[in-house]
Amino acid sequence: MSLLKFFSEPLQDSWLDSYGHLSDAYYAVAFTEAIWQLLAHFDIGREYFEATGGAMYTVENHVRYLKEVAAPASIDTESMILGSDSKRLHMGSVMKVDGVERATAEFMCLHFDSNSGGVVPMPPDVQNALKAAQVTKQPDWASSRISMEQR
Repeated sequence: MSLLKFFSEPLQDSWLDSYGHLSDAYYAVAFTEAIWQLLAHFDIGREYFEATGGAMYTVENHVRYLKEVAAPASIDTESMILGSDSKRLHMGSVMKVDGVERATAEFMCLHFDSNSGGVVPMPPDVQNALKAAQVTKQPDWASSRISMEQR
């Protein structure tokens, strides 16, 4: 599967920090919106939750800030499926401005049933669609960790 472009939006002045750059918190806003749209693409978004009580809960995420984003700019975010099993979904996104990578993010989510209050398998058709959409080659930044160790 190639990257799916779901989120594109002009940089808002209210998203800027004191230095005139995109604030850390708003990287998360853009990436989260892209992930919501990715989930909707696989029929496990907001409508799925309203109909079934099934939800994807983020249990871990990791953002890498590669190059500053300053106004004026239009943020484009592309997302991908990095992996999945019956209960877990590993997704990634790349933020670009003017075609240049500015940040990456990855998310590990669990499929949660709000009615029963626990983690449960996703519907089989969703599992199959996610497996079929998984990238064939992991990006070099996927599954990285924060460390002060010398590499």
